[in-house]
Amino acid sequence: MKTLILAGGLGSRLAEETESKPKPMVEIGHRPILWHILKSYAHHGFDEFVVALGYKGEHIKRYITEYSEIGSDLSVDTRSGAVTRHRHEEGDHWRVDLIDTGLHTETAGRMVQARDYLGDGTFMMTYGDGLSNIDLGELLAFHERHGKLATVTAVHPIARFGQLAFDGDLVAEFSEKPQLDSGWINGGFFVLEPGVFDYIDSDCDWSRAPLEALARDGQLAAFKHEGFWQCMDTLRDRIYLDSLWASGNPAWAVWDRRRTPRD
Repeated sequence: MKTLILAGGLGSRLAEETESKPKPMVEIGHRPILWHILKSYAHHGFDEFVVALGYKGEHIKRYITEYSEIGSDLSVDTRSGAVTRHRHEEGDHWRVDLIDTGLHTETAGRMVQARDYLGDGTFMMTYGDGLSNIDLGELLAFHERHGKLATVTAVHPIARFGQLAFDGDLVAEFSEKPQLDSGWINGGFFVLEPGVFDYIDSDCDWSRAPLEALARDGQLAAFKHEGFWQCMDTLRDRIYLDSLWASGNPAWAVWDRRRTPRD
């Protein structure tokens, strides 16, 4: 099963990082956030990817192209230029299609341009800036049970500011960055059927008209994820995610629970 990753946006709210590279190449723990996303999906057995490129997509092409050689032991014949790869330190085995979908294309337009690479069956899709410890196998099983065209993962965002509970004029409880008790939002991590393309009639924002129409028609189900989820929209988000990685046991790193800080 293919996984489509939307990785073409300008990342304007993260301008400190994205002036020289695309948002999916912004690093968490010295690795691009795209690497973390690929590792998460592959851990659950989904290791075929289609990456829809746009802004500074050449950086992603270069990273994926060089990934195997950088992470492998090499034998180089300087006369012929032949390179033989040996053991890969990560043990990763991914197939990645890298598709140029235009600089200013909207998300639904990127999906349409990537369609020919997705095959004729069910596919997964997510954004190139969100991390979660969602069980992707359970997500797929949920989608298959309800039989609708689309499943979106619904998440509780972490509040940006500390939450106060009062007892009269006194603060009875203070909670730094609590998870909201209500207000489910679109967390990405979709499972989709090819029929969703019938709901895209223009280059538009996938999260607006297409999802709204799917919901009206009763074709959009929500997989409610109570665990970790965090997007990387701002520099504050990147610093937060980086601090979680440095702690040694970030919630989303389901592929390796033996990490130590600063790996």
